Amino acid sequence: MKKKGYTPVTKVKNPEPSIDDPDWVIWAAWADRITFEEIEKKTGKRESDVIKIMRRSLKPSSFRLWRKRVNQKSIKHRKKFEYSRKEITSKIKKGDYL
Repeated sequence: MKKKGYTPVTKVKNPEPSIDDPDWVIWAAWADRITFEEIEKKTGKRESDVIKIMRRSLKPSSFRLWRKRVNQKSIKHRKKFEYSRKEITSKIKKGDYL
């Protein structure tokens, strides 16, 4: 029997830490949909600062994996993300997509 007002808690593999927590920068750096610009706006840490934090905090192999991932993904930088979205939408409108 369900109680009135009961809301199930969804468990996430890597839940978002509090923004006050130093681990938030690491979590946000790994998250695909959070750009470096958003990280800077919320914490004041620039991309170079985030890279230094990641280099200190991760194992060398994990850091290399993260850098490779960030360099391949266009969505970690706002301008590249907006450009890639425009490119995709123009392909869809033209019918070139798929």
